[in-house]
Amino acid sequence: MAVTLVHGTSFCVCGDDGELDGSVAQGAFYQDTRILSGWSLRIDGKPVQGLTVVTPEPFHARFVGRAHSREGVESSLLVRRERYVGGGMREDIVLRNYRRGQVSCTVTLQVAADFADLFEVKEDRVREIGQHAVEVTGSELRLTRYVAGGSRGVRVTAEGAEYSRDRLTFRATIPADGQWSVSVTVTPVVNETAAATLFPPEHPVENSEPAVRARRWREQGPVLRRADNRALAMTLQRSREDLGALRIFDPAYPHDVAIAAGAPWFMALFGRDSILASLMSIAIDPALALGTVQTLAHHQGSEVDPDSEEEPGRILHEVRFGADASLALGGSHIYYGTVDATPLFVMLLGELSRWGIGRERVEALIPNADRALEWIDKYGDRDGDGFVEYERATERGLANQGWKDSWDGVNFADGELARAPIALCEVQGYAYAAFLSRACLADGLGDGETSRYWRHRAARLKERFNERFWLPELGRYATGLDGDKRPVDSVTSNIGHCLWTGILAEDRAASVADSLLAPSMFSGWGVRTLASDMGAYNPMSYHNGSVWPHDNALIAAGLLRYGFVRHAQRVATAVFDAARAFEGRLPELMCGFDREEYDHPVPYPTSCSPQAWASAAPVHLLRTLLRVEPDLPHGRLRVAPVLPESFGALVIDDVPLADARISIEARGETATVRGVGDDVELVR
Repeated sequence: MAVTLVHGTSFCVCGDDGELDGSVAQGAFYQDTRILSGWSLRIDGKPVQGLTVVTPEPFHARFVGRAHSREGVESSLLVRRERYVGGGMREDIVLRNYRRGQVSCTVTLQVAADFADLFEVKEDRVREIGQHAVEVTGSELRLTRYVAGGSRGVRVTAEGAEYSRDRLTFRATIPADGQWSVSVTVTPVVNETAAATLFPPEHPVENSEPAVRARRWREQGPVLRRADNRALAMTLQRSREDLGALRIFDPAYPHDVAIAAGAPWFMALFGRDSILASLMSIAIDPALALGTVQTLAHHQGSEVDPDSEEEPGRILHEVRFGADASLALGGSHIYYGTVDATPLFVMLLGELSRWGIGRERVEALIPNADRALEWIDKYGDRDGDGFVEYERATERGLANQGWKDSWDGVNFADGELARAPIALCEVQGYAYAAFLSRACLADGLGDGETSRYWRHRAARLKERFNERFWLPELGRYATGLDGDKRPVDSVTSNIGHCLWTGILAEDRAASVADSLLAPSMFSGWGVRTLASDMGAYNPMSYHNGSVWPHDNALIAAGLLRYGFVRHAQRVATAVFDAARAFEGRLPELMCGFDREEYDHPVPYPTSCSPQAWASAAPVHLLRTLLRVEPDLPHGRLRVAPVLPESFGALVIDDVPLADARISIEARGETATVRGVGDDVELVR
């Protein structure tokens, strides 16, 4: 079993014995670089026998084992390793002697660091480039790799250690019924500058920055005071813990907190992922969504650069920190090749306004929203047909730039790949919702003329979309339009996002809802990305038949938006059932096998976990079923639950809403809401 620890841009993936044995994907990482590729503990030259592992915090694991046994005599030396990840790593090694006599032993910690870029590790093609240097001093072991004009390194230190080129050695003497311990600190070094140590050995861990932030996250978030369904409660609790651990803090803007996409491959700021994850978890902490918008606004495109695909007003796809930028998409640290992050950016700002983040904060971001809308018109709609499409500007960019961004993620019913420029159906939905969001923002600022303009734009887009994307001969919408404006006629989950944004014609929504829950689409664990009777269907693929929790959360919201309560309940229940099978932590995606075929959801092999929008999916599903819909600029809050019977009763306290904290007590279709201000009308 792999153990994943995460804090900000640091994470560690190891075996359940705590060892980093050089296996693919194992290691300790900092800013997209593997700073430890080997980390092996030996007692008198022999490995520790693992007994158990627990993870009290997302950044903390406790590995418990025992030293080797001598022939005929069981070991009486307990070995406990407390590992803390954040800004590098700290490991406390504790030996506990259960013998009646004193024990002396040699403890060695073998250390290796290849400083491979995350992309090299992910693709299992670590290159032997650059120059490695090893320096041993009386107080530390320094390992460094020089490459591409920069350097990445680590300093490994521990009191009382004897240092050599690949290990630290300790001579331990443990009295009878006593213990011996040592703290080992691994500090990343980027271009000769050491990172701040988040877990200094001289300070209690409970006072460390990660521990304090985790504690505040718990204290400031909503409290699930009662939940009849314990599995549901476990999933929501785990989601909140993971979302807190995936937060990232930009040193340049310390007050802006954003969320990384997920461990291990995407511990960085992403446009689409960070926006959707923070939007779906807004009921926990609107400040996370605000920080995400502000952070993305800092990096909003300002010029045309074909290599990075930067364009004025465009919101980025991802930020990478690795030493060798040539390995990153577009060959630079910031890559902009996404078609949906920009309209989603405006949508998120609109949602923040509805949750009451405050007029000043909204006004400060209006210029960024308007630049994003300008991008939609000038660069998104590249051929002037009224729809937003994409085509990469560089061979080093993503061929597909919607959320299904694998190379084969967009295809026709017979399996033929769609050719760019491609206008995806859900992206038109995002643009539609962005127009309406801008209109609502204008409403809140008393700007009637701007509001009318964007509402007219939204209405016109909806009309054109329903004319052009509807396929009357098939009785369904197209997934997209390809480079020749041919409708991409495959049956996919994309159209569920169009329900979410409201761009679909009301009289066609029922057929869409039924198709999403048809046996070819609904696996029993959720809605598949591609119907099982399509030419490209593969239940073990990334985007062509798999089940994504966040996709289903948005689909459920869309179903409920159009009034399909039972459909939405069925999708939500399936996802929560899957979460229970994963002990509360939903992975990025699952294989699309039918539930009748396998009674446990089949994990996708390289799925990220924890992953931000998968962690946010249960939160959004519960909000959807509670139908919590604030509209504070207009002084309204709707709470009208449609909870499945299996959910039982729920009581949630301290839900943030503008400057207030509200409590919601709900069961089935009844709810009691407390704490709503006198200036807000509660709508059922």
